[in-house]
Amino acid sequence: MTVDLRSLYQEIIVDHNRRPRNFREIPDADRTANGDNPLCGDRLTVYVKVQGGVIRDIGFVGNGCAISTASASLMTEALLGKTEQEAAALFEKFHDRIAGTGRGTDGSLGKLEAFAGVREFPARVKCATLAWHTARTALNTPGRTASTE
Repeated sequence: MTVDLRSLYQEIIVDHNRRPRNFREIPDADRTANGDNPLCGDRLTVYVKVQGGVIRDIGFVGNGCAISTASASLMTEALLGKTEQEAAALFEKFHDRIAGTGRGTDGSLGKLEAFAGVREFPARVKCATLAWHTARTALNTPGRTASTE
């Protein structure tokens, strides 16, 4: 990764941490889940409204580090308008890129590539994936708590 590209990605993470998008409860959400990273204390709740198998609205609230907050913010932007199947596929691709084999380097993750560098810091992987695990829990087993442990 070039220095310029790395700087751009850092700007994206800083921006989404300072001004998280979709940082709000959704009172009429039909699916919610809590997420907990006991290692660092990050906690959040993800709210999802699904109609006809499509994510029509998604938001989150909670407290976390810059990586956790930025990841939740970018995740909500990425999942909005996706079908549940598309959301599941994106979860797998993101998770593999950050915590798995590292495939998915074809650029199809768009802004989510900003978290590719997290692979180099294993303790931060759970921060970057907490919101994703929580959203997956909300979609598959609403009302439960996702944990990174």
